[in-house]
Amino acid sequence: MKQRTIGDISVSAIGLGGMPMSIEGRPDEERSISTIHAALDAGVTFIDTADAYHLAAEDEVGHNELLIARALKSYGGDTSGVLVATKGGHLRPESGPWAQNGHPDYLKQAAEASATRLGVDAIGLYQYHRPDPSVPYADSIGALRELLDAGTIRMAGISNADPDQIRQANEILDGRLVSVQNQFSPKFRSSEKELVLADELGIAFLPWSPLGGITNAASLGESYEAFGRIARDRGVTPQIVCLAWELAKSPQVIPIPGASRPESITNSALAADFELTAEEFAALDA
Repeated sequence: MKQRTIGDISVSAIGLGGMPMSIEGRPDEERSISTIHAALDAGVTFIDTADAYHLAAEDEVGHNELLIARALKSYGGDTSGVLVATKGGHLRPESGPWAQNGHPDYLKQAAEASATRLGVDAIGLYQYHRPDPSVPYADSIGALRELLDAGTIRMAGISNADPDQIRQANEILDGRLVSVQNQFSPKFRSSEKELVLADELGIAFLPWSPLGGITNAASLGESYEAFGRIARDRGVTPQIVCLAWELAKSPQVIPIPGASRPESITNSALAADFELTAEEFAALDA
């Protein structure tokens, strides 16, 4: 598979988002493990997870991290080149809506717990999941800096950030910010300015829900005429066209489509080698 770069590490141009394998409607563990193995078979070397990817119950925290660790351990091939990124600072309480905790002490404890669940001495990429309005952003990013300096994490990223936060995080981290993970898809294009800034700074931009989310991905071709038309003309799925469009927007883009079936990630991985014409890209990007 074609490669792109996060920090100083080359990874597959298409990653795997682990969230659908751990939240409501998740498959059994056997199918989830098969999905992760199928991704590895297809050349995927970047997997994105978070400690908050679980059902709304306290004893579920880290479900997806543990699942990915088991899948990597049971895979028959070499996984030494796989980068696993996880996130902290977003919470799923047993009752009530999702919440945030950006307190530095909490983030440092959460990172250490994630490293334990993933079975690693240092997390490859650790990302501040979502800003906590009750904690100064600089304080939260300061925790990432401490984690970097301590060697608990190898690289630092942020998620759900605006341009000012991207610049601030990069400054606090002394130029060591390597990634920004924001929602981006045909359905949600308001992160275009963050994508452009990441491209200018040479920072990886990781679209989450790049196909429009779990409930919208299957109907992408019907919802967006150009994507469906080009898919029919080229004999591929609209999902491949969508991921190829995102890849064509910048060499810093690495989409992380979520999957809970082997067939889904196997299809998504094909986008890495799918080339759009200039005319096709213009129609999709209009």
